[in-house]
Amino acid sequence: MTARLADIAAQAGVSEATVSRVLNGKPGVSATTRESVLAALDVLGYERPVRLRQRSAGLVGLITPELANPIFPAMAQVIGQALTRQGYTPVLATQSPGGSTEDELVEMLVERGVAGIIFASGLHADSTADTGRYARLRGQGVPFVLINGYSDAIDAPFVSPDDRAAVRLAVTHLAAQGHRRIGLAVGQKRFVPVQRKVEGFLASMGEVLGVPEPAARELVQHSLYTLEGGQAAAGALLAAGCTAIVCASDMMALGAIRAARQRGLSVPAQVSVVGYDDSPLIAFTDPPLTTVRQPVPAMCQAAVNTLLEEIGGTAAPRSEFVFMPELVVRGSTGAAPAAPDPATPLGGRA
Repeated sequence: MTARLADIAAQAGVSEATVSRVLNGKPGVSATTRESVLAALDVLGYERPVRLRQRSAGLVGLITPELANPIFPAMAQVIGQALTRQGYTPVLATQSPGGSTEDELVEMLVERGVAGIIFASGLHADSTADTGRYARLRGQGVPFVLINGYSDAIDAPFVSPDDRAAVRLAVTHLAAQGHRRIGLAVGQKRFVPVQRKVEGFLASMGEVLGVPEPAARELVQHSLYTLEGGQAAAGALLAAGCTAIVCASDMMALGAIRAARQRGLSVPAQVSVVGYDDSPLIAFTDPPLTTVRQPVPAMCQAAVNTLLEEIGGTAAPRSEFVFMPELVVRGSTGAAPAAPDPATPLGGRA
């Protein structure tokens, strides 16, 4: 019990004596401290004393699809800090290949008595997924908020960046640099953010450069949201003669730069690359990556505020809160290269 008290005290940031008073129902402990101790019990996997089990845990779940993409740890940090400031304990639940599914993670969080859940780019963003799982969660009385991937079939508040505007910012920037053959490297077609980015690309290519939609569609490559996925998509776009590539994530953009260099092309002298997210440390790549910054702090704070309203009994609007992204110009984009000699193969090598 001594070791157990020490673990709980360390997790809650209180003394062992305070933990003992809470567990034994003694007076002299503030409500906030009591909730912190109860949350520590839940986080560490200890069962609450029977008389305390009906009390609010103060836990809020955050479900992310992965942590390999640095945008998700960035979201988790902002959300975790915002929840902690409000007296809640964030519980991060992450999917992984061969690991727990989103449904299993939700079940685990609900069993722990979470006060609410925030989903970041979950199954709700997959247009082919069954949205009934969210109706069932709503039926269990668990408030939740969803980030990215709006669906009017889900009765919940959504928080999203303006994906169409993000691509328009990138295309407009590249067109101003003289690029005319611009490609788009995105994820799989079934995801709502991908669909929106493609819509924004087709519209902006037509409005900014006068490229007909059928021709613009030929400059879209679907792949995985990974460095390797970006490399594969960029390889196809470079083979199609693109001098600039807009990528749906910073990781894909790093793959695009690798694909260009493998072909003997210089970035940005011969190929310009734009990422998406403005992930931590992306400004320190070689070259520093031009990217469209996803407004993570504002979006995540809005998600937390909305969820806490729901937890407090005030229903938030069942609509989508859309946040405007920002173009951050760095060293991976530049003026379009001069038209190559028709007799010279791509990359300038004989």
